[in-house]
Amino acid sequence: MIEPFDEAAPDGDDLTEYDRTHVKLYMRLFDADADGADWREVVKVLFGIDPTLEPQRARRVYDSHLARARWMTRSGYRQLLRQSNT
Repeated sequence: MIEPFDEAAPDGDDLTEYDRTHVKLYMRLFDADADGADWREVVKVLFGIDPTLEPQRARRVYDSHLARARWMTRSGYRQLLRQSNT
């Protein structure tokens, strides 16, 4: 089952509840991108959006969440770790 998601992932510098809830999604996106997967297939599988029917929405959702996935791997994970240690 596809987890509910927002049309755009958060874009601030603070870890959010949305981020905590979607860590697994972010990692799947990050891995798919690193493996060179076609974004259209990824958005179809992970978000359930058909990029041929909704190309702009599909790209917007994909890009937003991939950017957040990259942020999580660069700095967001530190906040996640700090919170789990308290």
